[in-house]
Amino acid sequence: MTRRVELDRDTAERDLARLVLTVVELLRQLMERQALRRAEAGDLTEEQEERIGQTLMALARHMEELCALHGLRPEDLNLDLGPLGTLL
Repeated sequence: MTRRVELDRDTAERDLARLVLTVVELLRQLMERQALRRAEAGDLTEEQEERIGQTLMALARHMEELCALHGLRPEDLNLDLGPLGTLL
């Protein structure tokens, strides 16, 4: 028996955007934590700290814009992993 998957283009596009933005948000949060660890350890110059801070703030703004563009809220990116809990 042949099975067909019926996809709604609007839903598929939004779901794909949600998945991609979730991965980007996860990476953004990991980079932010790493930057904080390095700053607290004194591994960064003031210039590096400033540049990293500006970059992370710009990325957060872009994430907000992309979420709005696709009709997503930040909490929509926190995927439910079942018994493992939520991703973010």
